[in-house]
Amino acid sequence: MKLKELLRGVRTVSVNADPETEIAGVYDDSRKVKPGGLFIAVSGFSEDGFAYIGKAVEAGASVVIAEKPCDAGVDSVIVEDARKARSAIAANFFGRPTESMTVIGITGTNGKTTTAYLTRDIIEKSLGVSCGLIGTLEIIIGDEVREAERTTPDSVEIQGLFRKMLDAGIKHAVMEVSSHALKLDRVADVRFETGVFTNLTQDHLDFHGTMEDYLDSKTILFKMCRKGVLNLDDPASRHIIENANCDIMTYSAKDMSADLVAKNIRYFPTKVDFEALGIEEIDRAELKIPGKFSVYNALAAISAAMSIGIPLKSATAALRSSHGVRGRAEVVPTGRDFTVIIDYAHTPDALENILLTLRGFAKGRIVTVFGCGGDRDKTKRPKMGKTAEKLSDFCVVTSDNPRTEDPQAIIDDIVAGMTAKDKRVVIPDRVEAIGYAIKNARADDIILLAGKGHETYQEINGVKHHMDEREIVRSFL
Repeated sequence: MKLKELLRGVRTVSVNADPETEIAGVYDDSRKVKPGGLFIAVSGFSEDGFAYIGKAVEAGASVVIAEKPCDAGVDSVIVEDARKARSAIAANFFGRPTESMTVIGITGTNGKTTTAYLTRDIIEKSLGVSCGLIGTLEIIIGDEVREAERTTPDSVEIQGLFRKMLDAGIKHAVMEVSSHALKLDRVADVRFETGVFTNLTQDHLDFHGTMEDYLDSKTILFKMCRKGVLNLDDPASRHIIENANCDIMTYSAKDMSADLVAKNIRYFPTKVDFEALGIEEIDRAELKIPGKFSVYNALAAISAAMSIGIPLKSATAALRSSHGVRGRAEVVPTGRDFTVIIDYAHTPDALENILLTLRGFAKGRIVTVFGCGGDRDKTKRPKMGKTAEKLSDFCVVTSDNPRTEDPQAIIDDIVAGMTAKDKRVVIPDRVEAIGYAIKNARADDIILLAGKGHETYQEINGVKHHMDEREIVRSFL
C-alpha cells in the first residue's frame, strides 16, 4: 500500500517522504519490523518508541512516523498525535475491516468478559453465524483460539484481527474494550455498531488518577458507536447518557423505565432466572451462572443482541443453553464434602458480588483466599480486606500478582483494612495458602479462590511463573 493511502485521516505536521512509497507492513514494535515496513514511534508506559527508531531502521523500516523530527537517515512523517496516527494508519493498512462488520464493544469495571461470551453465544445461536471475540481470556476467530495478552490489544493488532475475521467470512464480533484502550486511542478507528456499559467501580486509579477520568474514558465508547446499551441501575450511566452521541437502550433490575427490565428474579445455587420485560414483549430468561451479577450480565447480553435486531425470545432461548466462563464463579470438582470456587474478583465491588452470591446458598463457612495485584491501585487494598472480612467466615490473605512490589507490603496494605485477627491468617505463598484452606476445610465449606480467575500464571518481578489454581487444588486433594 502506498504511503499516501496510509496517511488518509492522519493529521500531519510535515511529510518528509515520497507519498508514492510502497509500504510492506505497519509496526509499532521495533523488534517486529521487516524490510519495507513503516515504524510508528509511540510512547509507552515505561519506554518511548522514539528511542527505538534506530533499531527499526536497522531492521529495514523505510518510513518512520513520529511526533518530533528524527535524525536516523530515513524518510519520516511528523504527526500531531502518534497514537491517533497509529490507529488511523492501522485501519487504513488493513482496509478498514470493521466498516463491513457488526462489532459490539463492551466496557465497564466488572462483567465485561462474561457479558462478551454470552453475547457471542446469543449471536451465533440466534443468527446461525460465526462471531469473533477479542477479550481478556482469549481471541476467537472461527476455529482458531489463542490466549490474549491483555484486555484490548494495540491498534495494529486489533485491525489485523478484524481483517482476519472478515477474510474468514466472519462479519460479527464482540470485543471487550478497556478504559486504557479508549483513553490511549487503540480503538479510535474501530466502527462499533453497539457499545455496552456494565458498571463502574473503583479500579485502575494507578492509571487514571481519579474516578472522573476513569468514567470519562469509558464514556468515549459512546461517542463513537451507533447504539449504546447502558445499565440504568449504575449511577455512572447518567453521565454517559448526557455525553453520548448514540441512540440509547437501557436495562435494569430495579427501574421500570428501562427498555429491558428483570422482574420476579429467582436465585438458585447453580443458576438465576427472571422475567425479561421488554417494550410490549416478555419472556422467561435463565442463565446457568448463580448470583445477582449474573442477572445484570444476562440483561446486558440480551440488550446487546436486541440492539442488532435479534428478537427478545431468540436471545433468551439462546441464553438458556449458555454455560459459565472459565474463572468466573467456576466450580472446581473436588469429590469431597466441601466446594472450591475460582473467581476473577480483583476489585472490592467484584469481591462483594461473588461473596454475596455465595452467601445466598452457603450451608457452611465461606473461606476466602485472596490478595491484590502489585503495581496497581493501592487504595483498593484495604477495601478488599474490609470486604473479605465482612462477608467471609475466614480469610487467607496471600499474594495475587505482586509484579515488582514486595508481596508482604501488599499484604500489609490489605490487612490495614481488617480488624478481626481471629478471622484471618496470612500466608504470602499462594500455593501454600490454597493448601492451608483445603487442609482445614470442614463439611459444607465453600472455599473461594479470588483474584486469579482464568489466569494460569503468577507474575513476580516481571516474570510469569506457571500457576493454575485448578491444578493446585487437585494436587492437594
